[in-house]
Amino acid sequence: MTIELDFTHDPSRRSFVDAANDPTSDFPIQNLPLGVFLRGVERHVGIAIGDRIFDVTAAAGLFDGPVATAVSTGSLNAFMAMGRPAARALRQRASELLVRESELRSQVEPHLVSRHDATMLLPATIGDYTDFYASVHHATNVGSMFRPDAPLLPNYKWVPIGYHGRASSIVPSGTPIRRPSGQTKEEQRPAPQFGPSKRLDYELEVGCFVAGRNALGETLPIDDADDRIFGLCLLNDWSARDIQAWEYQPLGPFLAKNFATSVSPWVVTLDALAPFRAPLAPRAEGDPQPLPYLDAAGDRAAGGFDVTLEVAICSRRMRESDMPPWVVSRGSLLDVYWSFAQMLAHHASGGCNLEPGDLIGSGTVSGAAKDSRGCMLELTWRGSEPISLLSGEQRRFLEDFDEVILRGWCEREGYARIGFGECVGEVLPAT
Repeated sequence: MTIELDFTHDPSRRSFVDAANDPTSDFPIQNLPLGVFLRGVERHVGIAIGDRIFDVTAAAGLFDGPVATAVSTGSLNAFMAMGRPAARALRQRASELLVRESELRSQVEPHLVSRHDATMLLPATIGDYTDFYASVHHATNVGSMFRPDAPLLPNYKWVPIGYHGRASSIVPSGTPIRRPSGQTKEEQRPAPQFGPSKRLDYELEVGCFVAGRNALGETLPIDDADDRIFGLCLLNDWSARDIQAWEYQPLGPFLAKNFATSVSPWVVTLDALAPFRAPLAPRAEGDPQPLPYLDAAGDRAAGGFDVTLEVAICSRRMRESDMPPWVVSRGSLLDVYWSFAQMLAHHASGGCNLEPGDLIGSGTVSGAAKDSRGCMLELTWRGSEPISLLSGEQRRFLEDFDEVILRGWCEREGYARIGFGECVGEVLPAT
């Protein structure tokens, strides 16, 4: 694993886009995340810079060769297929074009559009989606509710656990989420019933977009897995806990998860995240070491990402009273037990062909502290300990018209703060 820092990470670097120079901005010139947005009726690739989007599809002529061809398609999939070197070249060129002293400012400015007025789309056409279970704190908490004597199943610390999710119901941030219906079984009832979920939940996750490809039947060595990570985004794996409790045995999540997954519109590339790489969390004494195909010195030293993650809820009453969203938890991506490189290496270890634009979810990110738990199932301990919002309303699980806002950012002394923006979804009543 090679982590390269270059001129794009210089904390003193400034853009002629004034909003990008605000130290609280998620999108300074040191970030330059990629997304896809509508311009008229066409899909364009864009880069977030302050409160603007640099339309790189329209400005393809300012880029070189294959990179210009890839971004002119209005999709990130072709760009992801080229691998991380192409992402690095695009980011470096964009930094040169957007810097305050840019000699091409007059050619760039016509391609800047308002970020707040843009209609954002999914960052890629997602062919496959796999969600993992990488947080040992989340797994332990959930296991404690159902198996108090043995919270973790015997395989958890040996193998990254995941399930194949539904790609067709992945939606961009801002898309309303319809409360799902399904079968549920209450303990006191002799038979299940069908109806709207009463225990709708969010899951605070980070998504990883895949770069490059491996052919069917080929594996992915752990030493090469980092190069297959194009970038990261925020992800909300909405979950109907009452449906899940009844249906998950013996094959795992199905209708409880397939109705919607929200992702943030901007993909923060691995090059932008280079200053915020960190060692993996040390394993507890007595825990097994990963098997050789999941273990690499480079991953142990820098396979983690120092990303702060936050969840806020805003009820309809709060919005009508002009109250700000209420932060209910804050955690760190460093708390996961399995790295993204380990997830990818394991995913391909049986010969699965990972394709450009495939999405990998971390699973709920929770920490050891109660205020760092990444879902309401944990925060309210299966509904037995309700939380209070700023308005005084209480929540055991999500109610109709609740809005859930995920945020994420990276901060480290000596480097510019960068962020992921928001991943937002409002719950609508069941049909």
